[in-house]
Amino acid sequence: MSTITVFDPAMCCSSGVCGPKPDQKLSVFSADLQHLETIGHSVTRHNLAQEPAAFVSNLTVKALLDANQNEALPIILRDGELISYGSYPSRDQLVNLVQGNMVEGNSTEGGQTENSDAKSTSCCCSGGC
Repeated sequence: MSTITVFDPAMCCSSGVCGPKPDQKLSVFSADLQHLETIGHSVTRHNLAQEPAAFVSNLTVKALLDANQNEALPIILRDGELISYGSYPSRDQLVNLVQGNMVEGNSTEGGQTENSDAKSTSCCCSGGC
């Protein structure tokens, strides 16, 4: 199976699902990633606030950030190859992306989802995560 790597925007905790009012879209995406794990894929997430070196050391991620700044986030790689950036895909889209059936980017023609505004949200913890 594939190795999926997600480069998330800066959030106070690794999943963004914390604090007094967790973002529902991030909760759904976290569950979608767990679904990928249950069907045999390996999933790793990197948070810009907690692991900036991971973003700088990956040439694909660095190039997207240089070109698009934070609008490129989240960035999703499958076995090191870019499959999505700029929005959180739905579960169906994510499964298709992971299976290699499509590539999704940051454009309205490229399949933005209802989760697309999640890229600009961040977790706000009052009292820690």
